[in-house]
Amino acid sequence: MGMIGERVVRTEDPALVTGHGTFIDNLVLDGALHVVYVRSTMAHARISSIDIESARSMPGVHGVFTHADLVADGIGPVPIDMPFLPAGIKRPALADGVVRYVGELVAAVVATSRALAVDAANEVIVDYEPLTVLVDPEEALASSTLLFPEHGSNVVVDLPAGREVDFSVCDVVVSARLHNRRIAPSPLEARVAASRWEAPDDSGVRRLTHWQACQGAHPIRNQISAFYGVPAEQIRVITPDVGGGFGAKAFFYPEDLLVPWLARKTDRPVRYTETRSESMNGLGHGRGQIQDLRIGGTRDGKILAYELSVIQESGAYPRFGAFLPFMTGAMLTGTYDIPNAAMRARGVVTNTVPTVAYRGAGRPEAAAAIERAVDLFAREIGMDPVEVRRRNLIAKDRFPFTTATGTTYDSGDYPGALELVLQAADYANLRAEQSRRRATGDRVQLGIGLAVYVEITAMSGGSELGIVEVGENAAGEPTARVVTGTTPYGQGHRTTWAMIVADRLGIPFENVTVIHGDTDLVRSSEITGGSRSVQLGGTNVWRAAGVVADKAKRIAARLLEAAEADIVLEDGRFHVAGTPAVSKSWTDVVSAARADGEVLDGEGDFAQAGGTFPSGAHIAVVEVDVETGKTVLRELVAVDDAGNIVNPLLAEGQVHGGLVQGIGQALFEEVIYDTDGNPLTGNFADYGFPSAAEVPSFTTVHLATPSPMNDLGAKGIGESGTIGATPAVQNAVVDAVSHLGVAHVDLPCTPQRVWQAIREAV
Repeated sequence: MGMIGERVVRTEDPALVTGHGTFIDNLVLDGALHVVYVRSTMAHARISSIDIESARSMPGVHGVFTHADLVADGIGPVPIDMPFLPAGIKRPALADGVVRYVGELVAAVVATSRALAVDAANEVIVDYEPLTVLVDPEEALASSTLLFPEHGSNVVVDLPAGREVDFSVCDVVVSARLHNRRIAPSPLEARVAASRWEAPDDSGVRRLTHWQACQGAHPIRNQISAFYGVPAEQIRVITPDVGGGFGAKAFFYPEDLLVPWLARKTDRPVRYTETRSESMNGLGHGRGQIQDLRIGGTRDGKILAYELSVIQESGAYPRFGAFLPFMTGAMLTGTYDIPNAAMRARGVVTNTVPTVAYRGAGRPEAAAAIERAVDLFAREIGMDPVEVRRRNLIAKDRFPFTTATGTTYDSGDYPGALELVLQAADYANLRAEQSRRRATGDRVQLGIGLAVYVEITAMSGGSELGIVEVGENAAGEPTARVVTGTTPYGQGHRTTWAMIVADRLGIPFENVTVIHGDTDLVRSSEITGGSRSVQLGGTNVWRAAGVVADKAKRIAARLLEAAEADIVLEDGRFHVAGTPAVSKSWTDVVSAARADGEVLDGEGDFAQAGGTFPSGAHIAVVEVDVETGKTVLRELVAVDDAGNIVNPLLAEGQVHGGLVQGIGQALFEEVIYDTDGNPLTGNFADYGFPSAAEVPSFTTVHLATPSPMNDLGAKGIGESGTIGATPAVQNAVVDAVSHLGVAHVDLPCTPQRVWQAIREAV
């Protein structure tokens, strides 16, 4: 009996919930020193002096380092994430004369304990000459103050629309401005890293062992190699258990990148663990788009034209965040057949934390814009938002479907997802309840919000290492060892890959081990992100197991004195087709292979040609107190199509996590700066981070339109909840107070914003 499709409980969990997980901050590193960074307290200023003498002389301090020390060692700027970004913009690992956001690194203090390092860091005196601060991206667009004068502009990415959208054929045109607010990824494990230079080998070479909580060991190794000019084979990067990443840990940061250098300078292991406030003001932020939209169509509900203009916050140093509009443009029209559409976007630097990828990375922004646009259009023509969607969704029989912006969707059933979510939520009864509350003037009004979404996963395709080797344990039972390039940080890869191998080979699930996250044990790995793991890594594990099965069948054919083509592997036993009574076990085959000097191993050879396109429909039900603006999410129903699902239990876990983060963005989360660039949301006391108490139990429904792009028919599901939930909840909040004249409430829909929208509409 196959395992794929079964609800198998995660094997990772017992160690994690009993405190036996391997997190870097818990590693015992004899003699390790601790680094604490002196961070800028100014958003934009020139450094006139740094006094480190008092800190350097304190007990337990092993060094205080500044940019001058990097220069003395010939270490240049931090590499830029994206090769198309302006070459004139450089980011020093430690500030080089100018700071550009609160939290930027100015100096590094290394001491025998974190407490001593904190005390010494407080003794470092930095004198600043304030410069003009640019927090608002529109202000940065218009300002004569340039964050990088050598670049000559605060615009770092400029994407032209490429075509003019014709609205002259439309009976109705609606315009709106939306703010997709800057948010903090907030993984429960913040950034953690440690480095140790090993004893010289026989040739006098010292290898570096570097631990980092990241989303891909080899990419980090390659960045360390490039930054220091150390051959990659002299660097070992280990990524054990990781407490969440959400995209932000897919990138290198100066805090992590400097740890190997500090370990070399002090000739001791050095470790870095950031505080929550450091994480909130240093780990890359997400989202951050100002969106101006226009949508037009006929009065009978047909959408004919749509355009979006985006100003993207890139933060102080352009990173992947500047790339986000590319993804927004790729998914511009969502699930709708809109023949005439275009987007123009500009990425702008500001005196704020740099933006990077956060769960969904550009696709939630696209969904937020088009789903609000459809609701605004429906309101203008006086039609139920459900009916407008029915009239414009791409039909099931039109896949593969190429949108107006040139993106080709692989498969989907958008009308089917809509009808499923309406049925699961009992939409008709919800509308009836809403009508009753409105008729009686109830203080607490009901809102029903809908979002039908599509996103891209695995982006442009690619590959991920998958190797399987079969052996036996001390008891003579067959075992399988999987080596994977994927890096789990909460997804359950060890369980999933074991299920795939057990399903294909019939080896007991509990006898499958998975190796990952160590550049000495795994030949290659890519960044784990973009919901790519099952379709790329999982497919190569599947294919690798298939190679092993073929080798085993050849051996079984010899043992059974039969033709190889006639051998069948069924329930972990090999027999001639049609005669299962005479068979050979895996133990027989492994023993024969060992006797013949053969290795029962295989490697997947799959490379996906392009991305896949998960989709779905979400309905959110909220209750809004019209006197205070307080919103309570009562219910959220999610229909998600991620193609074929390996483990529905794990898939639901991914959806649940995504829904919570999407809800957080819709109702609570927003990074706020004052006009001087000081962060006002620097910890969880100030930043609205949702807990289980703020969300209801969810109703999840699976819909599967298998992808033709890979053997498993899989699409990604790690980000789907985030993409559908935010516009569904926002639409629900607006719907709850729409009868009072409210047409829009910006994200996050806080009580203050809702209350203000009601007051302005009256």
